[in-house]
Parts: sequence; structure tokens; C-alpha cells
Amino acid sequence: QVQLVESGGGLVQAGGSLRLSCAASGRILSSYAMGWFRQAPGKEREFVAAIGWSVGSTYHADSVKGRFTISRDNAKNTVYLQMNSLKPEDTAVYYCAAAFSYSGRYYYTTDDYRYWGQGTQVTVSS
Repeated sequence: QVQLVESGGGLVQAGGSLRLSCAASGRILSSYAMGWFRQAPGKEREFVAAIGWSVGSTYHADSVKGRFTISRDNAKNTVYLQMNSLKPEDTAVYYCAAAFSYSGRYYYTTDDYRYWGQGTQVTVSS
């Protein structure tokens, strides 16, 4: 079992920055692919960013590319999402997810992930 707890959400003005953290317990994350997803009211959960455990294995959705950066610190069993140049359309509940990865690659669909956090709210005001 993997337990994931997100933190770092909040209210920020457009153009501002936030850094989300996802702390894991129950398993060591070094063999897991990690992802961030978000869900706005009335919309489906959508992929934001993912990172595998092999070096350089990251992927960001086009909507956040150049503004958001996913990273991981295996020593701290934690994954981060640095969000810069935030826009009102980034407002959503952000979820962290984990999936065991044999190859080290990342995944970018919700069906690929077995473990999910409870989510953290990000609100961007215009």
C-alpha cells in the first residue's frame, strides 16, 4: 500500500506561483512513476505532469508546459509540482498519484495509477 498526502495548495493571484508537495508513506517511491492530475468543477480529471524513476523521464501536458515542473526527491519520498505563471484556468483540485513502474517510464492516464491522494485545492484569482 502507498499513502499519498498532498500539500501546498491555496489562493494565489494570476501570474503567481505555488509549489505542491506529495509525501508518500507505506512504500519507497524510487520504483514508482508519479503523476499530478487536476479536476475543476464539472470537468473530468485531467493529466498535468508525470515523472518516472529513470533519469530525465518527465512529461507535461501542453496546457502547463513551460509553466509547471514536476520533480521528485526519492530520499524524502516526495514529489513536487512547481507552478509558475498561474492562470485562472489552472483553478482545480490537484491530485497526486503513484504507479509501480518496472521500466522506469512515466504514465499519463488515470487508469495507469493505482494510488491517489486526497487532493489539494488551488485557486487562481484574476
